Amino acid sequence: MRFGMFVLLSAALAMAQDFAFQVASPVASQDFHFKAAAFVFRTTGCSSAEAPKISATAEGIISNQRQSVPLKVVEGSKPGVYAVFQSWPRDGQWLVDLTGTCGPATAGALIPVERNGFNRNSAKFFSHRPTNNEIEGSLTELAQKGNK
Repeated sequence: MRFGMFVLLSAALAMAQDFAFQVASPVASQDFHFKAAAFVFRTTGCSSAEAPKISATAEGIISNQRQSVPLKVVEGSKPGVYAVFQSWPRDGQWLVDLTGTCGPATAGALIPVERNGFNRNSAKFFSHRPTNNEIEGSLTELAQKGNK
């Protein structure tokens, strides 16, 4: 009997998905209100009864000066879908630092935003809040890329 319970519990845990972010263009949300967003994202793996808690900050460099701009995360009409609208300056190099919690689980992401929009291929995803070193490293990469 115990072995059978162990197998069922193990199977359930194996099927459980870690809490994470998936980033996409605003069109992917199929939400008219998000068409002008910088990008949209969805949360996955949040089985908590309460909604995830999400924060976002634009981190940037303008004229060799570091700046941080708190952002508003807008919830969509579909559960687990959110948008980030650009409220940071157009000049400089920028990325969006996303952090979310779902119960005890944490997800993080650093999403580079260039003049033509967000860069999904250069996005970095974490199972923790992005550290200052990770943010600084990503900003340095962006600045080097922008100067080429």
